[in-house]
Order: sequence, then C-alpha cells, then structure tokens
Amino acid sequence: MMFDIQHTITHRNANGAKVLLKKSLVAFVLVFTSQVLFAQVKTSIDTTSIKIGEELKIQFEVEADSLDLVVFPDQQTFSPLEVIESYATDTSYAANKIRYRKQYGLTQFDSGSYTIPRQKIIFNNKFYLSDSINVEVRDVVVDTTKQKLFDIKSSVGIEKPPFNITKLLYWLIPMLILLAVIGFLAFQRKKKRAQMEIILPPYEEAIVALKELDNSEYLLKNDSKEYYSLLTEIVKRYLDREVDDAAQESTTDELIERLQMHKKAGHFDFENEDIKRLDAILKRADLIKFARMQQSSGQAEADRTAVEEIINHTHEAIPEPTEEELLQDELYREEQLKKQKRKKIIIGVVTGLSVGVMVLAANIALNGLQATTDSIVSFFGGSETMKQKLEGRWFKSDYGAPSIIIETPDVLVRTALPISDETKQIIDNISYFESGEIGDDFYVAVTVTNYNEEAMQGQEHDLEVSLEGALRAIEARGGMNMIVKKEEFTSEKGVKGLKAYGDFNYKLPNGKIKESKVGYQVILFAQGSALQMVTLVYNQDKEYANQIKDRIINSIAVEIAENKQKPQNAQ
Repeated sequence: MMFDIQHTITHRNANGAKVLLKKSLVAFVLVFTSQVLFAQVKTSIDTTSIKIGEELKIQFEVEADSLDLVVFPDQQTFSPLEVIESYATDTSYAANKIRYRKQYGLTQFDSGSYTIPRQKIIFNNKFYLSDSINVEVRDVVVDTTKQKLFDIKSSVGIEKPPFNITKLLYWLIPMLILLAVIGFLAFQRKKKRAQMEIILPPYEEAIVALKELDNSEYLLKNDSKEYYSLLTEIVKRYLDREVDDAAQESTTDELIERLQMHKKAGHFDFENEDIKRLDAILKRADLIKFARMQQSSGQAEADRTAVEEIINHTHEAIPEPTEEELLQDELYREEQLKKQKRKKIIIGVVTGLSVGVMVLAANIALNGLQATTDSIVSFFGGSETMKQKLEGRWFKSDYGAPSIIIETPDVLVRTALPISDETKQIIDNISYFESGEIGDDFYVAVTVTNYNEEAMQGQEHDLEVSLEGALRAIEARGGMNMIVKKEEFTSEKGVKGLKAYGDFNYKLPNGKIKESKVGYQVILFAQGSALQMVTLVYNQDKEYANQIKDRIINSIAVEIAENKQKPQNAQ
C-alpha cells in the first residue's frame, strides 16, 4: 500500500515537472519573439519639449520582408496630444528588406507635462506596444519690458452703404414696363375673343363655329368624342341664346321636352322633324361621349349637316326682333363691354399696387423704414432729408477766436445774441454760430466766449458750472426732463474738455410735447479766459441724423490759444 502511494506521488511530480517545463519553454519563445519584434521596430521623436502650439514629430520605423503586413497606429490614439498631420509612409530597400518609416505631427495647446501613450503597431496579424514618451509643453514667455502693451480697442461699427433708390428704379421701371406690355397684349388678345363672342349675333356665331369645326382634324384622328362634344356645344349654345336660356345646362331629354313646350305654347314654330333629328343627334353624341362608342366619319358629317339645317330652320322660325328689342340688346352689349373694361382696369390697378407694395416691403426689410422714406421723399423732390445732408457736400470752417474747427453739412450762420449790460462787464466778446432750430431733425451751434481778465481774476473756468448754463439755455428753448450723462472729451490736438449727452422731451411752440425724445450733445473747452462750446440737438430716431452727429463730433478740432495773448475779436 505504501509503495502504491509513493509511486503515485512520484508519477504526479514527474507530470508536474513536465508541465512546468512546457510553460517555461512557451514563455521563453514569447519573450524571444517579443524581443525580435522590438528589434524590428524603432520609435523616435525629434524633441521632448515644445512651446504651446508647436509641432513635434514622432516616427515609427519597421524593417520587414516584402510579404509582411505592417499597419501603423490610428490618429486618434495619440491623445492627449492632437495630430495635426499624418505624413505619407516613406519606404526604402536594403539587403532584401523593406524599411517603412511613418511620421506623425503632434501638438498641444495647453502647457504642462504629457505622456504619449504606447502605440499599437500590427506586424503580420500580431501587434506590439511601443514605449510611452514624456513630453513637456511650455508657455510662451512674454517680456513686458520689451513688448509694448496696448489697451483693448473698442469695436468699430461698419457703416451700411447708403441705399440708392434711383439705381433700383433703373432696373425696376424697365421690368414693370415689360410686364405691362406683356399684360396689355394678353388682355388685348382676350378682349378680341371676348368681343367676338359678345358682338356676334347667335346665328352668325353658330355658323362661324361650324366652319371652325370643319377645319379641325378630329375626324381624321378618329376622335369622335371631341368632335361630337363641340358639335352639341354649338347647337346648344345657339338655342340657349335664341330660344331657351337653360338649353346649355339641360340634358338631352330635358332640352327636347322644353322645345316641345315652346312649340305648343306658340313661342316658336319648330318643325317636328327638326326636333326628332336633334333628339337623335344629341342621344348619339351622349353614347359617343359616355359609352365610348366610335362613329364613322360619314355619320359625323351627316350629323354636322343636320345641325346646320336645324339652326337655319330655327333662325327662320324666330320672329324678327322689334326696334325696342334691338335697342335693349345693343344697350346690353355696351353694358357688358363697360363691365369688362372696368374689370380690366381694376385688375391692372391691383396688380400695379401689389408690385409696388412688394417692392416697398422688400426695401423696408433691407434698408429700414427711415431710409426708405428718405429715399422716396428725395426721389420725388421733397425737402432735403437727413440722407441728402449726410451724402451731400460738407463744409469745414473755423468759428470764433480761439477758433473751433468743425465740419458740418451746412455752413453755420453768425447770430447776434442779446447781452445785458451786466454781462457786458465780464465778457469782452461772444461769437455765436448756428444752423437750424432745436425743433428740427438736426441743430448745431458753436459758441466762443472771451471773458475779460478782471472777471477771471486769474482763475480757470469751471466747466461744470458752464455746462449747467448751457443746459438751462436748452430748457429755455423747449427742453424738458433732461437726462444728463457726462464724460471727458479730448480733441485731436490733446485739448481736454467736458462732454454732456443724453435726451429730453421737447415742448412744441403750440404747447404740446413731442412724442419721441430728442438727443443732444454739448462739448465744452476752456483755454485761458476763452470758453468754447459745441451744441448738437438731433432726432435720435433717425439713422442718418445719428450718423451726421458722429461725423461732426469726429471732425471737431480746437485752436490752441496763446496764454499771454489777449483774445481777439470774433472772426
């Protein structure tokens, strides 16, 4: 029993050693194979430190036989770095081997330390992982002592080019004329047809229609249905106009019955044979139209001849109209022509108005209501608009001494201001120039006041106090509920001043308050004993008025006064 147990243990140990040996051999083969693969693939990188956004290149080099399969990594596997370019694979031949080189351009836009992960390269349906590589991404160092810094610039609005309605009319008017000509020709053609239908008496109309049917090719094409439809239409229309006004809407049986009633009542002296032939023709036409029965050309021609005979006999049986009836028919035809003429005029007017409304709506949508209104007023010779002022000639002049140089759409006119005796004691002179009125869409004024040295007593002007006086002057001329905002203003030559702006309600001369608020801007400069002021009052709801205001303010230049020179008289 002991022997059996020992034998068993010995046997198991021997088997375990064999299994362990096999596993060791397999591991050795895998390691050797891996070593061989790693020896066949080389990974390189041109740098391990880059600046933000700079490119680094990583390269994989594989040496293989011509029949070996090599697949390089996908671009998405390089995260957290970004692939900016995958270069074409380069191949070269050496010692019966093919050498593949594959490069990728990588970058990163955030500074820090990053690791390029291990990349999978397939080699003959097997793969291995390359070594990971550490990369440093550095910030771009800015030397503020050498690189001058600037303030952030404010956004600059781009002016929309002014809309020229004249150019639009150059295209629109010819198109409207062409449409009008086409419409006129179409209406004339329709008018001629309508006049023929109305003016021709019933008998002549029926004969002309039968001749047109003779000239048709329906029988040659074996189109019996269309032929008989027109044939029955001709005879029914004739009877409708001459005998019974319900003939066209009646069925065959109803029409025959009504004709017999007219004969019995003595209204018309129809021949019984004509009524029978008409009944047969209409029933045959019904079979052809609704039962698709084909009819020979000989029978169709015979029916056409019969219809003409029936119309002739009916025409002879109708008594001659009296002069009163003829007059009524003529008046009726004239009334119908007038109705048609009025209808065409209405259609033309509605069409013209519709086109005009569409053009106007498109213009308003593209350029705004105010621009469209100004263009229309300008085109029809109305008063000068803000658009015309903005696009017209401007005048650059200097006003007062020391002068204010300003560019305006109109030359400012010197205006004498009433000065009290008390004010004359502290003011040497005052120059006042203006254009327009405060109640207009745009008003501009320039004031230059020189105080005497005794009044100044060596002190400087308080612009805040002067501003309060300027605002009270606006209120005295109708301004109410003024909103005042202030900020510093500097001329292009560096002269500093004070700017006040906002809006107010304007009281009209009749005592009413203007619905929309009025915008204003007041700019003051103080140089020695001189006080210079520019006042703008404008309709802020009008786009072109705002553009005029901006252009005037941007043009303001102030003459720098000499400190020791006594102010001169106004220019």
